[in-house]
Amino acid sequence: MSTHIFKLPDLGEGTVSAEIVAWHVKPGEVVAEDQPLVEMSTDKAVVEVPSPVSGRVLTLSGKPGDVVAVGAALATFETETGTVTRSKPVPSAAPAAPAPAAAPGATPVRASPATRRRAVEAGIDLRTLAGSGPGGRIQPQDLSARVGAPALKAVDERSDEIPVIGIRRLIAQRMSEAARSIPHFSYVEEIDITELRTLREHLNAQAGKGVASLSYLPFIVAALLKALPRFPQCNAHYDAAREMLLRHRAVHVGIATQTAEGLKVPVVRSAQRLELRALATEIARVTTAARDRSARREELTGSTITVTSLGKLGGIASTPIINLPEVAIIGVNRATERPMIIAGAVQIRLMMNLSSSFDHRFVDGADAAGLIQSMKELLEHPATIFMSGS
Repeated sequence: MSTHIFKLPDLGEGTVSAEIVAWHVKPGEVVAEDQPLVEMSTDKAVVEVPSPVSGRVLTLSGKPGDVVAVGAALATFETETGTVTRSKPVPSAAPAAPAPAAAPGATPVRASPATRRRAVEAGIDLRTLAGSGPGGRIQPQDLSARVGAPALKAVDERSDEIPVIGIRRLIAQRMSEAARSIPHFSYVEEIDITELRTLREHLNAQAGKGVASLSYLPFIVAALLKALPRFPQCNAHYDAAREMLLRHRAVHVGIATQTAEGLKVPVVRSAQRLELRALATEIARVTTAARDRSARREELTGSTITVTSLGKLGGIASTPIINLPEVAIIGVNRATERPMIIAGAVQIRLMMNLSSSFDHRFVDGADAAGLIQSMKELLEHPATIFMSGS
């Protein structure tokens, strides 16, 4: 027999620590080499760490939510060269018995103020009722049964405690830091995308069998890529430690993506090199990888400007929070038909709002308006998106 101490390895370039999300084993359990041991959260990726050896788990260091430094002990195992006999499962603790209900006449009476008021109005002594709630608490339906009124639907008044750990905690920290440190200002503009709808429908109808349909998102990203060279200060990072603004020549577009673990921002790298279909394919690839947790670390970091869209849930307007250390974020709202006055006549047009936020320290109002107005011009005359030149 020997003892093996497993230390947290480097889970990615530059990683100095990681957060425990969930253990897949417990002390006393026999595990096989490469069996899933623990899920660790690093930056915006959740990594499943396998067991390095076969043997019996002796100790586990930390609980979900704890941050463990790279090189610190994570687990210890008892190992041997021969066959390890699997131990019996550890029996779970017996469930606690429910609290007994209070008998009629017991004092003090447990009831909500609203129930007490109804009892007074109905002339009923609550001490004569048997409460059906926890600990004999008199519920509204208990009183309703006595007065002959229709019973009210029972309401579960318990609260669920959900630890804020892993990616959700990282999101909370970054959002708080962005809101606290960046002087945001938002710019909202409505865009007539009626012609864009016609082009999109035409391209989808002409696509070959098995080719994925184009959504509006790749067109919007393409318009952003076309407009950005005139407003390079919007494609930048602010390095607070060096007090340096980094204007990027390549455009690495972050696509804010809702996942089961929270908001992630997978990145389409050097997006300006891609034509429309390739851009749509890459957007679909990185967002799918973010949702199914197959995205690599480098695919979840390094964006220079972010686009966020809730699709049909996008509402009329929004105030997106900038993705640090970027200085701009483009928010896409829901497309909806509205009556508009065109050349003195009322027409039904498909309208969409862009609600975008900028870091006012580095992006002036005129530059923000110029970028969005340029995108508006391109999206309202979508053929110009694909014309060469600026």
